[in-house]
Amino acid sequence: MALVAGEAGIGKSSLVRAFAAARRGLWLGACDPLVTPRPLGPWHDIARQAGGALAEALAAHEPPLDALLDALERPGPPRVVVLEDLHWADAASLDLLILLARRIERLRALLVLTYRDDEAPGHPLHATLAALPRDAVRRVLLPPLSRECVAEQAARSGRDPAAVYDLTGGNPLLVTEALNEEPAGAVHHLILTRLERLQAPARDLAELAAVMQRLDVAGDGPEPALVDRCVAAGVLVAAGDGAGFRHELLRRAVEDALPPGRRRALHLRAVRRLEARPAVDPARLAHHARLSQDEELLRRYSLSAAESAAAQGAHREAAAHYRALVDLGAGAEVLEAYAFQAYLAGLSAEAVDARRRAAEQRRAAGDWERAGANERWLSRLAWWSGDTALARRAVAAAVETLGQGPPGRELAMALSTRAQLHMLAHEVEPAVEWGTRAAELAERLGDGETAVHAAINVTTARLVRGDPDASGELVRLHERAAAAGLVDHAARALVNRACTELWIGDDLAATLAAIAAALAYADRHDLDGYRQYLLGVRAAVRVEAGDWAGALADADESLAYPARGGVGPLPAYVARGRVQSARGEPEAEATLDLALREALATEELQRIGPVAIVRAEHWLYLGEPGRAAAEARRGLELAVSVGHRRYTRELAFRLSRATGAPSDVDWRAAAEGFGRGGRLLARVHALALGDAAAAGAALAALDALGARQAAGWLRADLRRRGVRGVPRGPRPATAANAAGLTGRQAEVLRLLADGCSNAEIAAALTLSEKTVQHHVSAILAKLSAASRTQAAATARRLGLV
Repeated sequence: MALVAGEAGIGKSSLVRAFAAARRGLWLGACDPLVTPRPLGPWHDIARQAGGALAEALAAHEPPLDALLDALERPGPPRVVVLEDLHWADAASLDLLILLARRIERLRALLVLTYRDDEAPGHPLHATLAALPRDAVRRVLLPPLSRECVAEQAARSGRDPAAVYDLTGGNPLLVTEALNEEPAGAVHHLILTRLERLQAPARDLAELAAVMQRLDVAGDGPEPALVDRCVAAGVLVAAGDGAGFRHELLRRAVEDALPPGRRRALHLRAVRRLEARPAVDPARLAHHARLSQDEELLRRYSLSAAESAAAQGAHREAAAHYRALVDLGAGAEVLEAYAFQAYLAGLSAEAVDARRRAAEQRRAAGDWERAGANERWLSRLAWWSGDTALARRAVAAAVETLGQGPPGRELAMALSTRAQLHMLAHEVEPAVEWGTRAAELAERLGDGETAVHAAINVTTARLVRGDPDASGELVRLHERAAAAGLVDHAARALVNRACTELWIGDDLAATLAAIAAALAYADRHDLDGYRQYLLGVRAAVRVEAGDWAGALADADESLAYPARGGVGPLPAYVARGRVQSARGEPEAEATLDLALREALATEELQRIGPVAIVRAEHWLYLGEPGRAAAEARRGLELAVSVGHRRYTRELAFRLSRATGAPSDVDWRAAAEGFGRGGRLLARVHALALGDAAAAGAALAALDALGARQAAGWLRADLRRRGVRGVPRGPRPATAANAAGLTGRQAEVLRLLADGCSNAEIAAALTLSEKTVQHHVSAILAKLSAASRTQAAATARRLGLV
């Protein structure tokens, strides 16, 4: 995989075109700057070129991964696949890219990806780039032209080299445009000056091209001649049967200069123009309809775009299209569709109000069954949003509402949802009772979906209780749900299995395997809510296992999703906060305060327990045992009340460490058991109770992780206990390079974090720019960073600068 990155106008597309010119069989997919991106847009482009099973799968709205893999595994010359402008890609396209990337080493293919590396830190592309396999990736970072190059070009045009460089910053596109224009001025004025020189009909066509991104022209009318005038004037460039702007920067300059009324009128013309064509992607029509501010067109095309996106599994894009309709005052049916797509996209918090409004509309219309169904869905969404109190009230209301009529499917599902809430709160007996009632009603009604939903709840409760057969039964329920097309239930079976294995088991390898299976299913079906949650859970497991680089990468990817509160991001906050605390990073307290707030709102031990453990550790490391004891007691009381042995044991241990009470832990046996299960941190805590040799092993493990604050506390504790021969900590230089950087790379990183360019770094360290670029690429790879800005932020977080 080749990642071609740089700012707009830096030459990414030019480089790719030059590379592709000498190669046959290249597939090219492009992302477009639409308000809501086309679902799987670049992959549809590639399918039109590839044909065969890939085109058939996308046309049928089936998952295209298998067909794409088959196409790229065929014998013959390696295939080159280019995806341009990934910063405009939809979520489904990025998810498919991750799935393909994880299999790239077995494929006869090169993936070339172009993107802008100056996007905002929260942009979803960053999470995608962080998830790509490092060993298969080569980064091609395109720097600006040097002063010498710009001076040479300016001299040929008789222009002032310093003025041209100051005007353009060495951006190749802007240099080209500046040198083609006579009077010097602001760069965005260059294209506008050329536009003004055109006569009205040609200028009108160029402005239409600006809002449509690309203008297709056919026939023998006046348009071909007008396009020729635009090309001759340097406003547009020819592209196939039409024309467009040489670069997005130039197109944006024209579009931004349009008066609001004129821009709306052009978008309306774009809709009418596209309506006359066959098989136009509804996302394009919805884009222009929204910007035309024509409500009738917006209602028509947003609905078709939403339904198309949902059919392709692009849930986030479907929710965005439905959201536009909700803003116009949609009815209950649209509110329900919007809420369901938002739920699947992991945007539960924004769907809560939609379900509440839909319930009110159904109740006002006298449709009690659908009103109750919306109340049941409100419960589910409230739980994902972290408001368990609302979830319990809503499901109770649903059972009451649906109980007014004859027992039906919606009542069975409401009973099962109540069982689900009991199961999630570790209330095993009520979960089994309500789940059994739901299953019996569903069986009488012949309702297979609710029967599976209830069985998952009951079986998960059995697994929590320690039933050895329940784990395998959840896998069978997953297969049953998947075969019936019940994607959400199939995913939940695997998620419940993975997370319950984490709560009750000590074998982290088995837990990671269960998480991997659940993640793979969520990936295939674009289930962002589950994916965000599972990435955080895996991050927490990796922290415990000692894989802190992997844990932080998972946490960053999880927290790159739009949901910032509720259940979804909570495990990632806990994992990140635990590493920050152990390493003594100043952000630790804020992260753990956020985790506590979200956990307490859930009222569930599986959220509150891990937060209490990490917060108790945090205050212990900071030398405040009273606050550590209070945190441990908070979780311990809840763990005891629901009878959870694992959390009771772990929180009682931390309480004893905070209060100085004698511990009955057999540290040798505990360390041996934790070692077999791969639980490095638990083993460290056990060894810390032992003799000098055991404590030395614990310190060595903490030092290797860069856990300076945790190791400092342990050293002080050992000295208080009178343990002799406590090893000293690592030298500062070693600690500073915990990320695996060489001494020279650490120097480059410090200058990079100060905002220095490659040329400035080269001058400061007496190196060539090419050598600096190699060092920067290595730094980005070692820090799992997608850009210089992200590398600087990571370096500050790790205390490397």
